[in-house]
Amino acid sequence: MPSQASSWQDSLKAFLHPRVVTMFFYGFSAGIPLLLIFSSLSLWLREAGVDRSTVTYFSWAALAYSFKFLWAPLIDRLPVPGLTQWLGRRRAWLLIAQLTVALSIFGISLVDPTQPGALNLMAFAVVMLGFTAATQDIVIDAYRIESAGAEMQALMSSSYIAGYRIGMLTSGAGSLVLASVLGSTSEAYSYAAWQTTYGVMALTMLVGAVTTLIIREPANPRPSPYQYSSGQYLKFLSIFVAGILAFVATYVLTRGISANAREALELVLNNGALAGLAVESLRLAVAIGVVFVVIRLLGLTPLYEKQLVHESYVEPVLDFFQRYGSRLALLLLVFVGFYRVSDIVLGVISNVFFEDIGFTKTEIAAVVKTFGLFMTIAGGFLGGLLAMRHGVIKVLYLGAVLTVATNLLFLWLAYAGHDIRILYAVISADNLTAGLASAAFVAFLSQLTNVSFTAVQYAIFSSLMTLLPKTIGGYSGSMVDNLGYPGFFILASLMGVPVLGLIYLIQRHPTFRN
Repeated sequence: MPSQASSWQDSLKAFLHPRVVTMFFYGFSAGIPLLLIFSSLSLWLREAGVDRSTVTYFSWAALAYSFKFLWAPLIDRLPVPGLTQWLGRRRAWLLIAQLTVALSIFGISLVDPTQPGALNLMAFAVVMLGFTAATQDIVIDAYRIESAGAEMQALMSSSYIAGYRIGMLTSGAGSLVLASVLGSTSEAYSYAAWQTTYGVMALTMLVGAVTTLIIREPANPRPSPYQYSSGQYLKFLSIFVAGILAFVATYVLTRGISANAREALELVLNNGALAGLAVESLRLAVAIGVVFVVIRLLGLTPLYEKQLVHESYVEPVLDFFQRYGSRLALLLLVFVGFYRVSDIVLGVISNVFFEDIGFTKTEIAAVVKTFGLFMTIAGGFLGGLLAMRHGVIKVLYLGAVLTVATNLLFLWLAYAGHDIRILYAVISADNLTAGLASAAFVAFLSQLTNVSFTAVQYAIFSSLMTLLPKTIGGYSGSMVDNLGYPGFFILASLMGVPVLGLIYLIQRHPTFRN
């Protein structure tokens, strides 16, 4: 029997497995686009003199990440002419996604927001970046699950998280530093500085593209028993395009109505933020309803390829419920939606909290953004290692318990006030826990996914795991106003307690007993 030290050594060596290393580079590639939509772009637009309300509209492009399950079946089914035969179905879509992400970032760099009509062009490029970046995520997740067995998923997710965080650091802090060095500040805006910065960020996508050309294609786990022609695939694609056009058209046509409704509701509620949320939620529901009607009507035409649509959209959902049964499947979906709720809800308001108790932006950047990044990476690797040795369920338990405990540490900081030592301690515990829990959670979601329906099922899970927490997180400011920071931190911690009960119920099922 190998010694305990030897066994740990073998586990550590597994981090050097080619598939695990590959996920680090793919994580970096996936981490680049997000902050180029959020913080970096927001600062660029503010320096260019764009008003704050217009700046925030651009963040909506990131909604593509929450709705990527809608086109995941297309990525799973449609071949890329020429490339699929050469690279395989996953690598072909990866290369297309990475190159279009780079082109979208470069397209943003070509637009000076101070010029007349330029914001419309930039909005188009930013939406394209959100769409192509979410597409890249779909294919990377599918590649990760298909390229290695369940025993490797925790390590691969740890490696992916490490690369992702470094990618975010590059496109976040890196782009801000570069633009500043090149001469753009809030007092002296320089389009050339931001143009060069976004051009450099576009070049960083070569990391992912080169990786795609080097690695091997995973085996296709689900060859379709049906053969489809190019014309049938085009019909399939046309239905999706029609749905997108219907969605966009609904938003454009309801612009005036929604503005009037928002003003009227704001007078009634005396709360502009709540009025905006209510109106935009209704607007989104109407747009989704219109898309549903359009697709139903297209189902009555020759465009509708029933078997292809059934294979792509219906079978992945049926498979999940058939494998786990209705009760366990619903329990799993509730768990997926709630596991990160405590962590995300607190995270939404954390930077505001740090500023409110007296920490400077420089201190926040050094401790929370930089030091915290490395603690998250360390937590991710620790979570992957523990999951590999002790099982994913046990690490999910550990992550849930630690999340509740570390959120309570913010109470300590709230009462202590501006104390850099306590900030280091809280960030160490919180980010280490976040990395550990995330690595185990991603590995668990990978195990839930059937390799025959990888792209679609994982896209549904990853959309679900952030949808509810981000929705609740939008009210975190109101919670703080009503409860104060101590009360809010207690509430955020309590949100994580039911997760322990959900894990217990899941573990009792024979499917998940160790």
